[in-house]
Amino acid sequence: MRGKITGTAGLAGAFVAGMLVATALGWGVAATRAKTQAGQGQQIAIGQIVTPTVTDADIALLRKDLRAAKMQVIGENMSLSDEEGQKFWPVYNHYVKDLVEVNNQKYALLKQYAEMWETMSDQDAMIYVRHWLEADGQAQALRLKYVPVVSQVLPGRKAATFFQLDRRLNMIIDLQLFSQIPLAHPKE
Repeated sequence: MRGKITGTAGLAGAFVAGMLVATALGWGVAATRAKTQAGQGQQIAIGQIVTPTVTDADIALLRKDLRAAKMQVIGENMSLSDEEGQKFWPVYNHYVKDLVEVNNQKYALLKQYAEMWETMSDQDAMIYVRHWLEADGQAQALRLKYVPVVSQVLPGRKAATFFQLDRRLNMIIDLQLFSQIPLAHPKE
């Protein structure tokens, strides 16, 4: 079972990463490259930074594709019986609907940051950090809210597997997406 989760999640990660990189390149973000050298770990070299531009349509399309990919990975790794699936998927769809609202805040923050990162004051930067952490807290609170709901329709191990997959996929998406935006104060 472990190989199946790793393999499928790896494919989903590659898919998500590819979509995000393609989208980021469309936004005009300079590519970053990572080099791994024996014994030295991973080093990241940041090339020139170009102001990213993103449209609401770009974000909506990306989010729709990501939701479909997440649902497919979760479905492939949950091994749900027909009865479990009939109970789980409506709960999942409601959870996704609630999560979209939380993610709306994250994407609005991303767009705002993309528009103002070059002229951001110290105070603006701290406000951005606080709002970002609040959005992360809301996502975590939503997961906690759904733990008892999901555990009512699935056995404990399957419920835990869902939350593991959901969290991993969300971390992959966040990492890929937000690694494409420049740091508030890039190294000069």
